[in-house]
Amino acid sequence: MYNAAGQIGRDQLVERFAPLVKRIAFHLMARLPSSVQVDDLVQNGMMGLLEAIGRFESGMGAQFETYAAQRVRGAMLDGLRENDWLPRNLRRDYRRIEAAIAKLEQEHGRPPSENELAEALGMSLAEYQKMLQDARGHQLISFEDLVDDGDEDYLERHLADGSSEPSKLLEEESLHRLLVQGIEQLPERERLMMALYYEQDLNLREIGEVMGVTESRVCQLHSQAVARLRVRILGEGGIKKKKAKRNG
Repeated sequence: MYNAAGQIGRDQLVERFAPLVKRIAFHLMARLPSSVQVDDLVQNGMMGLLEAIGRFESGMGAQFETYAAQRVRGAMLDGLRENDWLPRNLRRDYRRIEAAIAKLEQEHGRPPSENELAEALGMSLAEYQKMLQDARGHQLISFEDLVDDGDEDYLERHLADGSSEPSKLLEEESLHRLLVQGIEQLPERERLMMALYYEQDLNLREIGEVMGVTESRVCQLHSQAVARLRVRILGEGGIKKKKAKRNG
């Protein structure tokens, strides 16, 4: 099982962490439309696992699983982006939701309700909720999706490279702080849903049972919560604006 240097061999690492790839794939599937195939996620995830094995520094010991999980998830997200799996009209609709959230929050100084958002978008509540349902999986809330496109991997910077610049570390601390603040300011039901999904690792069906709503309703709440967080983190006063100011 070990090579001449006393390290676990590549094939053994692949076999050992293959279940991790499948677990991450099924977790992501809960936030993606039915047109996405879990086998495609697993295939991309295995490529990420192989990359993690090839680039991992053996001295990091037990941290490999954390590093591998980040690489696997990133590879799956990259595959989704490359395939452009979300139709442009749905992408456009989701941007409209974000714009409406930003506008109403600025006007009222609080998170807008679904009825207010539907009215601002000129549609019925049912139409708005269907838009949320259709936009399922548009943005996967993770560090990869809340930094600039092409930015290096968070864990690779801070685990594999011990010489990280203080400014980069402060930037990640700022992002984490914005995320925490954003989640705390979500409406109560959305905050509960996020806690059950991301902290308790429940799937959408299980969350629905806890909250007494349907799985599709949980999906709508998730899409709306992610839109609110994106507005807070990437919008006015958010991380991209801070980066632009620093770089300008």
